[in-house]
Amino acid sequence: MDDVRAVMDAVGSEEAVLWSGMEGSRTTTLFAATYPERTVALVALNPSVKGRRTTGYPWAPSDTAWRETLREVREGWGTREYFADLLRAQSPPMSGDEAFLDWFVTHMRRSLSPGAAMAFYRMTMDADVEHVLPSVRVPTLVLFSSDQREPAEFFARRVAGAELQELPTMRGEYTWVDDETHEATMGAVKAFVGRLQPHEPTDRILSTVLFTDIVGSTEMQASLGDRSWRELVERHHAIVRGALGRWRGVENDTAGDGFFATFDGPARAISCALDVVERVRELGIEIRVGVHTGECEVIDGKCAGLTVSIGARVASKAAPSEVLVSRTVKDLVAGSGLSFDDRGEHELKGVPDRWRLFSVLEPGRASGARPTRTA
Repeated sequence: MDDVRAVMDAVGSEEAVLWSGMEGSRTTTLFAATYPERTVALVALNPSVKGRRTTGYPWAPSDTAWRETLREVREGWGTREYFADLLRAQSPPMSGDEAFLDWFVTHMRRSLSPGAAMAFYRMTMDADVEHVLPSVRVPTLVLFSSDQREPAEFFARRVAGAELQELPTMRGEYTWVDDETHEATMGAVKAFVGRLQPHEPTDRILSTVLFTDIVGSTEMQASLGDRSWRELVERHHAIVRGALGRWRGVENDTAGDGFFATFDGPARAISCALDVVERVRELGIEIRVGVHTGECEVIDGKCAGLTVSIGARVASKAAPSEVLVSRTVKDLVAGSGLSFDDRGEHELKGVPDRWRLFSVLEPGRASGARPTRTA
């Protein structure tokens, strides 16, 4: 998502129609929900919502299939034989064209190194944007081939006002290798863009909220005295604000010894949280942190709504020096290199349903090593 914004900034594009397909549609979907002011519209070709098959989403590969795919990528990426097999699967009509295969092999080798390919496929396997779809509030066109109708409808049903349009039979994954399909695709996009009206600014955006709280603050204040406590809190605040500046967080509120901040991406929020957890230890204190991503209402430049309440409740469940996140956050940071421990399902006071929470593993901490909970 940061790459999309960086490219737009580099070419001076303030807003754009985002066009993507298959697993790439997850990135553009996340961007559209996070930056509606920069997204004129969204076009998704045979969009993918989840990397892994679930009961409610049976169109993604199974874990068994993923293990085989990752093995093949690890052993074969970069070889002509591997890319020839990939071309036969992705575009059967072109697999017998040696000139096209030469181009395809060169193109794929330049696209990703073997290590980057493994990272990309793992990210594709783990990423899940189902909870993001209702936050997309820009005009959306979903193009699909006949064999992809059901997953396309799954996507479109969750995006308000999304249009569905079936394309002529696609012989593989690429629209541009068949003249009829390519012309139909470009015609559908042109007609869709031609109908667009100037969009009104929205007061609802996808945002990541972060809450922090000093552990045992009341007892610490009593033992230190008011003056020393105030000096400690000031040093704590300086550390938090410094981290917010480094990780592009926005301070929304400060209540006593805690912070409420927002970020335009969950990975950046987690990195900021880990940064603060480590730095405040130098002051002899510990904090607990909660992170959640969801749709927020923007009021006077600050986020409000249920997402904010959920973030605060997640923080209240964290142990000292623990960064606790919701399932939505974990699903959205696939491929970031972050690791998590499953903390099970929890009831969050005043929030419907039960929520599965995950503890972010600090670098060097083994899975299963729980932080110690104190008052």
